[in-house]
Amino acid sequence: MFEAGLEETYIPDSTAIVEGLVRRLVKEGSLRGRVLIHFLLVNWFKRLAKEGHNLGFIGLQEVRRLREICAEMGVEFEYVREVPQGFRWVNDEDIDDVLRELAAEWSAVLITASEVQYKACEAIGIRVIYRVEETKLSKLAAMFDEQTMSVHLKEGVVPFAKKGFPGNWKFVQLRDEPMSKEEIEDIVREIFEEAKSGGNGFIELDRPGSMIIQLNEYRIVITRPPFSDGVEVTAVRPVARLKLEDYKLPKKLLRRLEMQAEGILIAGAPGMGKTTFAQALAEYYRRRGKIIKTIESPRDMQLPPDITQYSKNYATSEEIHDVLLLSRPDYTFFDEMRDTKDFELYADLRLAGVGMVGVVHATSPIDAIQRFIGRVELGMIPSIIDTVIYIKNGQINKVYELETVVKIPHGLKEADLARPVVVVRDYLTGEAEYELYVFGERTFVVPIKKKEKARREESSVARAIRNTLRKYLPDEEIDIEVTEEGRAIIYVSPEYMGVLLGKTRKRLLRVGRKMGFELEVRPKIG
Repeated sequence: MFEAGLEETYIPDSTAIVEGLVRRLVKEGSLRGRVLIHFLLVNWFKRLAKEGHNLGFIGLQEVRRLREICAEMGVEFEYVREVPQGFRWVNDEDIDDVLRELAAEWSAVLITASEVQYKACEAIGIRVIYRVEETKLSKLAAMFDEQTMSVHLKEGVVPFAKKGFPGNWKFVQLRDEPMSKEEIEDIVREIFEEAKSGGNGFIELDRPGSMIIQLNEYRIVITRPPFSDGVEVTAVRPVARLKLEDYKLPKKLLRRLEMQAEGILIAGAPGMGKTTFAQALAEYYRRRGKIIKTIESPRDMQLPPDITQYSKNYATSEEIHDVLLLSRPDYTFFDEMRDTKDFELYADLRLAGVGMVGVVHATSPIDAIQRFIGRVELGMIPSIIDTVIYIKNGQINKVYELETVVKIPHGLKEADLARPVVVVRDYLTGEAEYELYVFGERTFVVPIKKKEKARREESSVARAIRNTLRKYLPDEEIDIEVTEEGRAIIYVSPEYMGVLLGKTRKRLLRVGRKMGFELEVRPKIG
C-alpha cells in the first residue's frame, strides 16, 4: 500500500469522504500537498441529500469540514471538474470509477476506505491509501446506562431515554437543552462511520428519509425530511439477556418445546420482551445440539457466532427459502414478521419441514393467529402454527395450542352445519377459548364462553324452563340438561309427555328463543 509523502496530489473517493478518512489524515499530518475534490462527487452527495439519503448529508458535511481542516493545516484544497479522457459516463453511481481513472491519468494518489476499490487500484498499479479505522459510538453510548432501554433524539427537542425493563419503564429527560441540528448530525455521522468501519455493524436499510443500522447491541433508526419533520435518531438496546431457565416455564410447556412444538409464534406488544424470549429459546435449542438460523430485519438478536443470522433486506424470499432448505436447520427464527411475504415465507418453510419460530407484534394472543387468516388457507393454520406464546411485561402470559376438528361451530345449532373448525385451546388448562371456521365466504373467529359464564347461563336457562313447567308438572318430575352446543334437553316421566303439547310447548319454545337455546323434550327412562 502507498505511504503518503510530501507535496503529493490526493484524490479521495466517496468512501474516504463519508467515513472521514481524508479529514483524519489531514488532521494527523499524514497528507502534504493538495487534495482534489471532484465536482461530480459533490453533485452526487447533493442529489442524495435532496432525496433524503443520510449518505448525501454526511458527504456534504464532510466536504465542508475537510475544507476547513485543510485551511487550518496548510493543505491545499482544490475543486476540479476534469473528466478522464475516453471514460464512458453512465450515471452518478460511477463516480468512484471516475476518480480512480482520474488518479491514474494524473499520477495522483487515490484515498479510499473501500477494500474493493483498494484491490482494483493495486491490480492496475494506481497508488492508493487505504485505511479502515474502528471508531466508537462515544456520543451515543454516553447517553446509555445499565437501565436504559432506548434513547430518543430529535433536533429542537429535549433528549429522552426510556429506562427500566419490559413492562415497567419510564421516560427520563436527559438534559434541559434541546438537541441542535449540528449535534444530531455529528451523532449520525459517528453512527455511519462505525457502521461502515468493519464487522461491528450493518446498514440494514437505507431509503430516502430513513436508515436502519445495527451496531453491536444497538438498533438505530435515523429519519430526516421529507420522511420526518426533522432529523431524528432512535437507538434501542436490550437491557436483559436471559436464559430460558430464567422464565421458570411449567414442565408441561418445556416438554412441548423440546418434543413437539415446531411451528411456534412468539407474540406481544412492542417493548414487552418478545425478542429477548426468542433469543433465550434459540440459545436453549443450540445447547441441545440443534442447528439454528435466523431471519431478521434488522439483525439485532445477540447470539453466539455459530448461529448464522440472515438479513431479509439483502435477499429475496426465494433466496432465503433456497438457502435454508439446502442448509437444513432444525429451527429457523424469523424475527419481526410484518408483511404478507414474511408470513408466506414462514408458512412455506414450515410446510417444507423446517422448524419455525416467528416473532410478531400483537395486542392479544389471538391477534397473532388472526394475522395468518387470509394469507394461508384456514385449514392449514394448525399445520403451520402449533404453539402460540404470548409475552407480556417480559413474562409468558398465555400459551395456545391449535387443532382442527369437524364439529358444529360454537354458536350454531343445526347438525348439517358441521364443518372443519380450528379450535384454539389454552395449552396449560386445556380449555377451548376460540373457534375459527369459514361460513359462506367469511372467516369467523368466535370466542368460547368461559366455564363460569356458561354455568351462570345454564342455571338461568334451567330456572326459566322450570318456572314455566311448574304450572303443569310436579317439580320432582322435571330434569333439565343444558349442553355446550346451546341445547336444553327436558326429561319428564312418560305419563306426563302428553302435557307438554299445545300451549305448553309454545310457551317453552318462546322461552328457548328468548334465551338463545334450542329445546328438546325426551321421556325419562329408568
